[in-house]
Amino acid sequence: MNRLSLRDELRGNAYPGRGIVLGRSADGSKAVAAYFIMGRSENSRNRVFVEDGAGIRTQAFDPEKLSDPSLIIYAPVRVLGNKTIVTNGDQTDTIYEGMDRQMTFEQSLRSREFEPDGPNYTPRISGIMHIENGGYNYAMSILKSNNGDPSSCLRFTFAYEKPAAGEGRFIHTYKHDGSPLPSFEGEPKPVAIEGDIDQFTEMVWDSLNEENKVSLFVRYIDIASGTYETRIVNKNQ
Repeated sequence: MNRLSLRDELRGNAYPGRGIVLGRSADGSKAVAAYFIMGRSENSRNRVFVEDGAGIRTQAFDPEKLSDPSLIIYAPVRVLGNKTIVTNGDQTDTIYEGMDRQMTFEQSLRSREFEPDGPNYTPRISGIMHIENGGYNYAMSILKSNNGDPSSCLRFTFAYEKPAAGEGRFIHTYKHDGSPLPSFEGEPKPVAIEGDIDQFTEMVWDSLNEENKVSLFVRYIDIASGTYETRIVNKNQ
């Protein structure tokens, strides 16, 4: 399978919206996660990522400019034991609570659908990383409208067992900029993962559209020990 260049995918798309990359480092020793947010409105751009325990949350950079927190303030990353959850909305909490009750990733998301922001009906994209006894696997999900029809939710889950070194999968909310914004289509894209955490973080951040990028989270988890390193980059500093 041909691995796409994540740099080229990002540079060639001015507005992929929010995106998740999960995979494995080139040396095979680390589980890799990245999550970025972009924005076109003042409300969407008025955000930063902050650490919250083992996870992160979004918060307003300037609280006085926050007009509607409903779809932009949430915890994108939470950790439940040996599982790391990464999503583009408050379904992070839905997955966390469901899996804490012994439900599967897919079952936990059955109660959710795309965001109620017509006419875009932004897809909910989610990922789960599972590290146990020196092994690593991950899964990704997208919940989206049926070609803009809000009466029908399409649900897709993709599972990746024993992911190859240097390979990841990339899923994002929108195919590209537009009005209304067209939802992502197809399965998560296979992309190459190269470099250490700082090199990878710099590459992703530098490749995102300068005008629209808002924040980036990257985590490298040591598969053998479970220890991790995190990087957060915010346009609003």
